[in-house]
Amino acid sequence: MSETLAHEDESSAESERTGEGVEAVLRVEDLHKNFGGITAVDGATFGVERGSMTGLIGPNGAGKSTVFNLVTGIEDPDAGTVRFQGEDITGLRPYQVANRGLVRTFQIVRELPNLTVFENLMLPAKAQGGEALWRSVLPGFRRRVVDEERALRDRVWEVLEFFEIAHLAEEKASNLSGGQRKLLELSRALMLDPTMLMLDEPFAGVNPTLQKKLLERVEELNDEGRTFLVVEHDMDLIMNHCEHIIVMYQGRVLTEGTPADIKADEEVIEAYLGSEI
Repeated sequence: MSETLAHEDESSAESERTGEGVEAVLRVEDLHKNFGGITAVDGATFGVERGSMTGLIGPNGAGKSTVFNLVTGIEDPDAGTVRFQGEDITGLRPYQVANRGLVRTFQIVRELPNLTVFENLMLPAKAQGGEALWRSVLPGFRRRVVDEERALRDRVWEVLEFFEIAHLAEEKASNLSGGQRKLLELSRALMLDPTMLMLDEPFAGVNPTLQKKLLERVEELNDEGRTFLVVEHDMDLIMNHCEHIIVMYQGRVLTEGTPADIKADEEVIEAYLGSEI
């Protein structure tokens, strides 16, 4: 029996490899999604290496955002599987995916506008004892709830300072600029302590100063070992900051490789890059 289990473990580990023996923290296999008579994703298959900064590019309508939705539980795939850290997470709800360490941001920031920046960051924390009313009032649990609340507040200040937005802590989210909202959204994602972050056009509409700050924070998190999958239309950003790039076209993965590979690929040039390179 032990030999069988060992063999199964080896098979499972092998299934989570991509490229030349490189570990894939996220593995997408043959994903399909139709909306009525329109095929949005048509057999997309790819892996994202653990600890990498991976770009996901392609023309509008290529299926990039739909893939994000399928991976993170916003939409259910018609077929195919999504595996994260070796676990099949296909069809899980968004909060279940996030609780496993796979967190995403959106093209259009979804902050809670009537709450302050500080309050927005307090909400995402997982497994807080105070979420159950009875723990908040019973003497045996009250101290735990108070201690957790204090630790959470300390963590919020750490994240605010990391993103250099501590001065905005008491500002309502509705009063922030577009770039500040992007920083807030990434801050909220970090409050979940993710293993992997999926960023959907994180730099769109951000002025150059805040874009530089946001990029520096992303790279610092990546240096700490967090994995990133980034959808972005700014090819300079993708080519200069991602070590691996996946190209989607008409719902499928057209090709993938290093920035140099992608720049030299005639199919990619014809389908998407054109005069941008």
